[in-house]
Amino acid sequence: MRIRNNIDKIRLSFLKDKEPYLNLYRIMGFYPHRLMLYQTALRHRSCQGRQKSNVNNERLEFLGDAVLGAVVADILYKKYRNRQEGFLTTLRSKLVKRDTLNQLAVQIGLDKLVLHSSNLHITRNSSLNGNAFEAFVGAIYLDRGYKHCYQFMTEKIFADYLDIEKIANTEENFKSMLIEWCQKGQLKVTFETADMMMEGNTPKFISEVFIEGVSCGKGSGYTKKESHQNASQSAMNKVKTDVGFVNKLYEAHNAAIQDDKEKEVNAD
Repeated sequence: MRIRNNIDKIRLSFLKDKEPYLNLYRIMGFYPHRLMLYQTALRHRSCQGRQKSNVNNERLEFLGDAVLGAVVADILYKKYRNRQEGFLTTLRSKLVKRDTLNQLAVQIGLDKLVLHSSNLHITRNSSLNGNAFEAFVGAIYLDRGYKHCYQFMTEKIFADYLDIEKIANTEENFKSMLIEWCQKGQLKVTFETADMMMEGNTPKFISEVFIEGVSCGKGSGYTKKESHQNASQSAMNKVKTDVGFVNKLYEAHNAAIQDDKEKEVNAD
């Protein structure tokens, strides 16, 4: 790796515009070869404007999502040799969830390189930076291959920004978060747990969460509590990112109130 970097550094000395390469080197720890891939990874679709060009980071985001999941799974599989699938799956979800990727993009300075329309309204919960991070991983994969994606995640991300052990021991109570969110909006939340299904010889629970009678998420787990947590996480992701869906929940809430009033009138 070090010899390769030295060769790339020598090649860089002959280029007039070195800054884009140096910026990416600071982030990745190695030099890019095909700069255009990274420029595409950092180009949001809002940049298209009225142009017919469809060059944006969505395809690379699709690829990067899969590559990132594989790399993180590889790292966790080697690190936790005696842990079962449920633990590994849950930890991987924590490490690659949207909030984590959004935060990472800011920490490594990727957010400052993302190109988007000045008219784009970016909210606190926007996934723009997290999506760019996934696209960035996709660019590394196409440019330098799986080995460099693995190096980027182990030597830069996990070494400098994410403490795997700390995250592994952090219990995120998505069910409490969801219940609190519903209480603030005076919305009714219920959970339904189906009969256990067998995975090999291990029982597994399947749960579904409803808000005002509307299905909001499903989750499975090796305990009823874990299945509730996973269903709640799915529901929280939905209510935090889908305004139209939240409006649907309040419409169901108002309809239920109206229905109760009509029943009271008819009872009188």
